[in-house]
Amino acid sequence: MLVQRMEKVAEKNAIAVEIKAVGFEEFNELIDEYDCCLLGPQIKYKLPEFKVIADEKEKPIAVINMVDYGMMNGEKVLNDALAMIN
Repeated sequence: MLVQRMEKVAEKNAIAVEIKAVGFEEFNELIDEYDCCLLGPQIKYKLPEFKVIADEKEKPIAVINMVDYGMMNGEKVLNDALAMIN
């Protein structure tokens, strides 16, 4: 649901993005195709594990703010992601 809200905000603002939610195995396979990585707050404890892979690929990674995630604030999460790559 958050992905769809982020996509709607991007479309409304004419921002070309591809957003995908994946598990750990897919993360390893797909990381090269994306500019940044966001983790849901429910798996925050796995950040060190994901960060090793992201750092090897020189991709920024962060945990989505719990309040923004809970409120499904697609605009804020999208803006945070864009700030990571700009």
